[in-house]
Order: sequence, then structure tokens, then C-alpha cells
Amino acid sequence: MEDLNRLQEKIGYRFRDVRRLERALVHPSFAHERQDPEIQDYERFEFLGDAALDLVVSHLLLETYPDASEGELSRLRAATVNEPSLAEVARSFDLGRFLLLGKGEEGTQGREKDSILADACEALFAAIYLDGGFEALFAVVKRIFTPLIEATNRGKSYRDYKSKFQEYVQKTWKVVPSYQLIGKYGPPHDPIFEVHLLVRGEVYGKGLGRSKKLAEQEAARQALEEVETLQ
Repeated sequence: MEDLNRLQEKIGYRFRDVRRLERALVHPSFAHERQDPEIQDYERFEFLGDAALDLVVSHLLLETYPDASEGELSRLRAATVNEPSLAEVARSFDLGRFLLLGKGEEGTQGREKDSILADACEALFAAIYLDGGFEALFAVVKRIFTPLIEATNRGKSYRDYKSKFQEYVQKTWKVVPSYQLIGKYGPPHDPIFEVHLLVRGEVYGKGLGRSKKLAEQEAARQALEEVETLQ
């Protein structure tokens, strides 16, 4: 297994019992292949992590939007906590490289599948909760999800921004936008990426994020605002 110290640095949490972290990285396919009763997969952690994450995000939404209705809060939570967003959070940790997968999943690029990354992300949050309690989980989730909650409240997920801008560019200019990585800043365990969005060589948006894709989200959002201003 990859160096778990590096993963803990990326997460921003140091486990008291690293065995909890290790279990959160065991995909069911790996445990099934090994047929070893000592090897437990992350499915039970995933179950707990799903509930724990909903609780923490609900708490954050109540704090952030004190005047929002129950329906609005439910919509924001559903738009923030879902498979694509969890998979993107997992990618920001480079979680896929640390997973233990069976040969079948390994052969079908399971480390890049949104479904596997999202499930493992929930298992990871459960491991943090079991290791450090609610306060530890709250601190980690708040740091990670506050930008996602803010982006969701502005109206679109990162995939909606990118697809909507690409549709606009293809319809208007018959070309496809490109994203250029400009820089990577900050400490290795918590980097910030800078991305520029270009159309026909011209910069339309600049974005910062904890992963390249989140930076692309912000760049696409800026680009959409730019073209909407011009219309």
C-alpha cells in the first residue's frame, strides 16, 4: 500500500489508529479475491460515512444559510453531496492510488471510476469519524465542502459550468475551449491549482481550486459570467 502518511497530509487529518484508514481503502473486490477473514472491506464504513457526511453538510448549510427554507437546504445538500462531487473530492486527495482493488477492477481502471471513488470517500469520512469523533470530521468536511457549497449556491456544479460553456463556444464559434494548467502552489499536502480557460488562444476565465478539475470549474464559471455580460 502507498505511503499513508502522504494521504493523511492531503486529507489534513492524522489518524490515531491507522488501521481505520487502512480499512477505508479496501474495495470489496480485493477482500473477495483474498478470501481472508482478517481483511475487511470498506462497505460498512461507506454506510456510516454516507450518514455522517449528510449530518455535517446539513450542519454547515444551517450555519451558512440561516434564512433558507427546509426545501432549499435539501436541494443544496443534494446538489453538494452526490457521486460526482464526492469523486472529485477523492481525486483532490489522489485517493484512487491508495485503494486496494481486485484484479478485475484494476484491469478496468477502477481507480478512476466515479462510483468507486465516491464510495471510498464516504468510507474515509467514516474512518475519520470513528477515529476522532464528530469534531474531527466536522473540521475536515468544513474545509473541503465549504467551497463546494458556495459554488452550488451560485447555481451550477462544476460539470454544468464546463458543459454549458462548451455548448456556448461550439454554437458560437464552432471550436472547443481548452484548459491550461498555469501553476501549482502551496504545500504538497494541500496544493492549490491555477487553470486558465482559453478559446482560440484568448483567456476567458481563470480559476483556482484544490484540484485541477475544481480549478477548471471556477475558470468556466468566470468565462460564463464574461460572455453573459457581453450579451
